[in-house]
Amino acid sequence: MRKQIVAGNWKMNNDLAETQELLSHIKMQLVKEPEAEVMVAPSFTNLYSTFEALKDTPIKVAAQNMHQSKSGAFTGEISASMLKSIGVTTVILGHSERRAHFHETNEILAEKVNTAIENDMEVIFCFGEELQDRKGEKHFEVVEKQLKESLYQISEDAWSKIILAYEPVWAIGTGETASPEQAQEMHAFIRKNIAENFSEEIAENVSILYGGSVKPNNAKEIFAKKDVDGGLIGGASLKATDFIALVNSF
Repeated sequence: MRKQIVAGNWKMNNDLAETQELLSHIKMQLVKEPEAEVMVAPSFTNLYSTFEALKDTPIKVAAQNMHQSKSGAFTGEISASMLKSIGVTTVILGHSERRAHFHETNEILAEKVNTAIENDMEVIFCFGEELQDRKGEKHFEVVEKQLKESLYQISEDAWSKIILAYEPVWAIGTGETASPEQAQEMHAFIRKNIAENFSEEIAENVSILYGGSVKPNNAKEIFAKKDVDGGLIGGASLKATDFIALVNSF
């Protein structure tokens, strides 16, 4: 049975004091064992303090990115071994902001995925179409290309380390949200595509999250869809009350 997951991507927000305050509020409001697996992804500078603050809770810590190389002259970058050395074994790869602002291609992301798998790390792999793709009815084609060129080189065994996150770019930080029906349609397409390229078992067991302006007032309806297994949450994860409401939306 695949996992239900709510992961908060804090992006470039919160200094150390703000991070500690947010974590404190999240822990206070998480009054029961969550049905979903819960993750937070703070900035690199706050990863270790977050790991320390949450190590006695069920909440996992994820990194927002990592470099594909083991080490070397890559100023400002972080390796898999560096993350693992501070207890972080999950990483977000392929977020649309990394693709757009830092020019991460499908080929680069394939290298990053391979490195993460080689280092026994869990990957939240992000993908999704832009508004012109949706309007041009190319959204299925775009998503299939992103998956095939960045992810389908991995072995069947490696799928146990993969979490997928479908994020229509037009719905990220815009207040626009794919309808529950649109989310379900795409998630079902993704699952079918994985089954065709790997196996039905892998397709049924991989968790597929939805990301894009998920809020407490729309989460229950989205998460209730058959092939939607939770969310990768941006802005709403920066408020403890909203984030815990999302965690409790199952």
